Amino acid sequence: MLHVVLFEPQIPPNTGNIIRLCANTGFFLHLIEPLGFSLDDKRLKRAGLDYRERQLVNLYPDWDSFVERVKVNRLFAITTRGTTRYTDVHFQCNDALVFGSEIAGLPETFLARLPPERRLRIPMQADNRSLNLSNSAAILVYESWRQLGFRDSI
Repeated sequence: MLHVVLFEPQIPPNTGNIIRLCANTGFFLHLIEPLGFSLDDKRLKRAGLDYRERQLVNLYPDWDSFVERVKVNRLFAITTRGTTRYTDVHFQCNDALVFGSEIAGLPETFLARLPPERRLRIPMQADNRSLNLSNSAAILVYESWRQLGFRDSI
């Protein structure tokens, strides 16, 4: 399956929704610290319902720790600064979808390490800032899962 990586998420309900999303799709979930909340936050629990018990949430103190411990096929940054549409990518098992924080997105230094075709954009109307993090994750998760034939689904 694929990996969802949240880089320094700040809003607990978004992470709770993504926990639920990953539990329902079989995707792996990784959180890169610092987080803007505690994993015991009641807003995270409310959004994630009982899926927190079903979904393993992997926590890393920083990006380098994630890279050392998790060997992924390819990294894709989801960013409003991307030029490649997410629909133009052919996803593969063990790819990682990396989402930045709701406040700052992904750092420019992070994005600069990836080739342009790995910086993905979700199309939207001109002059708008961004989509909600959990909505963006759902769009990418379901498109990549669809491409894999909804592997392991019922």
